[in-house]
Amino acid sequence: MPAVTTPEPVVKLVQRTTEPAAAQVLRSTAAAVIAFAVAQTALPAPHPAPLTAPLTALLVVQVTLYATLTTGIRRVNAVVVGVLIAGGFSALVGLSWWSLGLTIFTSLLIGRLVRVNEFVPEVAISAMLVLGVSQVVDLAWERVLETLIGAGVGLLFNLLLAPPVWVEPAGAAIGGLGERMGKMFRALGEEIGGTHPVPEAAARLHEARRLDHDIVDVDASLRQAEESLMLNPRVKQGLLYRVVLRTGLDTLEICAVVLRVLTRTLTDLAKAREEESLFPADVATDLKELFRHMSDAVEGFAVMITTPMAESGEEAEERLADALARSRATRDRVAGLLLEDVQQHPRQWQLHGALLAEVDRILDELDIDKRTERLAEELDRRSAEAHDRHPRLREMSRRLRGAKRPRLRTGG
Repeated sequence: MPAVTTPEPVVKLVQRTTEPAAAQVLRSTAAAVIAFAVAQTALPAPHPAPLTAPLTALLVVQVTLYATLTTGIRRVNAVVVGVLIAGGFSALVGLSWWSLGLTIFTSLLIGRLVRVNEFVPEVAISAMLVLGVSQVVDLAWERVLETLIGAGVGLLFNLLLAPPVWVEPAGAAIGGLGERMGKMFRALGEEIGGTHPVPEAAARLHEARRLDHDIVDVDASLRQAEESLMLNPRVKQGLLYRVVLRTGLDTLEICAVVLRVLTRTLTDLAKAREEESLFPADVATDLKELFRHMSDAVEGFAVMITTPMAESGEEAEERLADALARSRATRDRVAGLLLEDVQQHPRQWQLHGALLAEVDRILDELDIDKRTERLAEELDRRSAEAHDRHPRLREMSRRLRGAKRPRLRTGG
């Protein structure tokens, strides 16, 4: 029975509907509508349509709870400052072409002084909106109240309805990167026998260089996941998840860099041996096997760091350990064969050494013991940074632990 494949448009549609942008549209719309309704109820009648409230809610509600809390205050500050500036200008000079220009200039200048950072343009935008619809000081103060209502609704919206955790898309992106690197290793193994045309080797080098762009995309997805884990009540071990994924991507990035250097070494060998085999037949056979094992190791590493379940994680770790063991055994055989070849034909001996060094570096980066050590160091470093940022909280925690110790010793 032939395999049934899902049409590409359907796949793209499903991907789009599960992206953060789709969730953000729904959340922002709901928050804006609620803020408008609350402002209409709270403000005394008669009053103009409280459009500043949904505007502020739109600005405050972010994809992640962490982004909401960290950027929401700055955005509220930007809107309030813009409203106050517009209220002052409307009371003094009214609306004209020169007062509008002066309002924008003043808003941009004061926006930098109050340190709203990337939201400086929103100070001027808020001022223009208020200046255009209201030239009465009392109405300007109503805009301030609308702003506070919108900000409160936006913050409560994300506190009560915590945004989703975007770990799964980030894990899929890291897994995809591992698969692409694994395919490259297998392709290198298939091409390494016999003569190796320079254009073919150069094409593989360019493909390895393009991994840099893939890593940038994966890093953006991971940053989204890291923000979604921070301060999110749905997550109990957010720091651990962030460190596992981040250090895993760092390892894959190092491997990608070394892989690029490895393809450059093979390209240089291809240029030096255009009229002959790149390696003797026995060396080529073992190198093909080595690259196949390294492909399994890279893919296994990506699976291990993105596997949430403990049992599945142990299984992935066992597969990685097996692939690394087979890679190292094959690497030793290749090293012995290359040494014999160099003694008989010493040309380009330095490229043989470089090839082995690059293989060793990748295997060392994927090593499970080194991975565990790196995780522990990173967790300790981040915990120390958190304690340094909150010394009073650390002191209070220390005192509480000290107060509990006597009871623990006397119990039971």
